[in-house]
Amino acid sequence: MHRIATLCRVLGISPGGYCARRTRPLAARARADAELSARIAEIHRRSRQTYGAPRIHAELRAQGSAVSCKRVARLMRALKLRGVSRRQWITTTVRDHAARPAPDLVERNFSAAAPNRLWVADITYIPTSAGFLYLAAVLDAFSRKIVGWAMETYLRTELVLSALNMALGQRRPAAVIHHSDQGSQDTSLAFGHRCAQAGVRPSMGTVGDCFDNAMCESFFATLECELLSRRSFKTQTEARMAVFDFIEGFYNPHRRHSALGYLSPCEYERLYRDRTNETIKSSTALRTAWPLKAAGAVHGAAVST
Repeated sequence: MHRIATLCRVLGISPGGYCARRTRPLAARARADAELSARIAEIHRRSRQTYGAPRIHAELRAQGSAVSCKRVARLMRALKLRGVSRRQWITTTVRDHAARPAPDLVERNFSAAAPNRLWVADITYIPTSAGFLYLAAVLDAFSRKIVGWAMETYLRTELVLSALNMALGQRRPAAVIHHSDQGSQDTSLAFGHRCAQAGVRPSMGTVGDCFDNAMCESFFATLECELLSRRSFKTQTEARMAVFDFIEGFYNPHRRHSALGYLSPCEYERLYRDRTNETIKSSTALRTAWPLKAAGAVHGAAVST
C-alpha cells in the first residue's frame, strides 16, 4: 500500500539496510534453531503430543544432540507446543471390612534391585458413552513396565485375577511381592488362593492412603493425563483398543521415564539383561581360567622342587 522508502522513513531505518536484510541468509544460530524446531515438532508428534521439554530434551540427547533443556523449552514456546497436564480422580477402591488384609511388605519403599522382585497393582476407571470400563494393572517396580493388565465392565475379583494371570504368564516370577490397596478384590479368598498357588507374596497398604501405592497411582495419573483426558470414547471397544495401544504400543516400549534416566521400561530392562549377561560371561570365564592357573602354579612348584 505504501512505498518502501516511506515505510523505512517512518520506521527509522534505511532502504539499503532493509533490502540487505531481505537478501541476507539466516545466521548460523537461526538456521540451527529452525532445524532443531523441526526435530522438536516431530518428537512431540511421535509422543502423541504428551512430551514436555524434559522428555523431548532426553530424546534429543539419545539421538546425539547436545542441546540444553532451556533451549528446547524456548523453541517449544515459539512453536506453541506443550506437554499434557493431569485431571481429577474418582474412588474405585471398596474395602471389605470382614476380610483380613495382607501385611505391608513394602512400607512405601518402591525400589527393586531386579525385575520380578516387586509388583504394584491397582484399578482405575475408563469413561465411555456406553458406560464405565475398569482397568486393573500390574506394574514391575524395577522398570515401571506394565507386566499384566485386564479390562472389564465390572469390579469383581475376576478382573484382578486376569491381570495377575497375565503377569504370571509373561514373567514367571519366583516369590515376587504383589503390593496393592485393601480393595475387596485383592482381599478375596480366590485372589489369595491364586497367590499361594503361584508363590506370590501379597502385600497391602493402609486404607485411604494413596502414598502406600504411589507408584501404581502414578501410572494411572499418566494414563489419565496422556490418554483418557484427551479423548472421548463412544464405545467400549474403542476404549479397549486405545488403552491396548497406549500400554503396549507406547508406554512400555517408548515412553521415557525421568526415574529411569529417561529410558523406556523395555529399554531399561534390556540394558539390565545385557549387563547381567556380561557379568555372567565374565564370571564363567574367570571360573574356567582359574583351574588352569592353579594347575600351572602346581606344575611350576613341582618343576622348581
